[in-house]
Amino acid sequence: MKTSFDVFNGDADGICALLQLRLATPKDSVLITGVKRDIALLKQVDPAVAQDVTVLDVAMEKNRAALDNLLTQGVRVFYADHHNPGEVPDHPSLTTHINTAANTCTSLIVDKLLDGRYREWALVGAYGDNMIATAETLAKKSGLCDQDRVKLMQFGTYLNYNGYGSSLSDLLFPPAEIYRLMAAYPSPFNFIAERPDVYATLEDGFTGDSEKAAAITPYSERTGSRVFMLPDEAWARRISGVYSNDLTNRDPEVANAVITAKADGNYLVSIRAPLKNRVGADELAAAFPTGGGRKAAAGINALPAELLNDFIDAFHQRYPLDT
Repeated sequence: MKTSFDVFNGDADGICALLQLRLATPKDSVLITGVKRDIALLKQVDPAVAQDVTVLDVAMEKNRAALDNLLTQGVRVFYADHHNPGEVPDHPSLTTHINTAANTCTSLIVDKLLDGRYREWALVGAYGDNMIATAETLAKKSGLCDQDRVKLMQFGTYLNYNGYGSSLSDLLFPPAEIYRLMAAYPSPFNFIAERPDVYATLEDGFTGDSEKAAAITPYSERTGSRVFMLPDEAWARRISGVYSNDLTNRDPEVANAVITAKADGNYLVSIRAPLKNRVGADELAAAFPTGGGRKAAAGINALPAELLNDFIDAFHQRYPLDT
């Protein structure tokens, strides 16, 4: 018997994109996801048993071989994403909705496809993906009051925070589990009201890890760019991405790189371009092994220790204040 698969990034954007789709078109599917940086997900789909595959917020370029294999074997694929896709294959079994603009994300792409039917979930995903200005504009257009906008922003932040880690054991909730917990709720406000235990776990974890991160001072700083170093500890891995976003939002003219030590001696790197110059992060990350991402936000999964200084120099050179 053939099976449907939902393949999605384990961050707020990927989860909220899938929530909207499945609320609109329920489907009994196998979930494939992981920590935010685990994006080589499509290879986990067995073409022999797959009938159709939905892929959300997962870079096509990093999954091209697996995608080609699925298409060759007659599997229908729906693909929505906002990362650089590389060359998109022209195939009758592939439907794509890809937009790499710096002010959008997969949740907003799906929101547009559904004509805003589950707008509040789209906003959670957008806020979580640090599309703050876009989310604020859309929230106001949707008639949400200040209190509700703040609540959706907080929820998106907590949900995105939950996706960061080197393995599922670092996370407060595995992404597939928290998706299943939320899947029955047409609005995030319903979920927050009916599952305060889950929300409180996310909020408490985020608050505690943020307090530890607040004590970190810049490792390297020049006009227009700053580098921060975090230790090889679970709390640091969890907070690294949201901490990067927070640094960027606090000073929109400054680029930030948050580098987290790994047990194998390599480094995990989060790069955020300045809010006032949301370009270049993807190209900088791609210049190093295991690097990639979007124009405004990118990362390197395993920066070799011997390239640490090279990266820091390249980062500072890419983001002087006058770019």
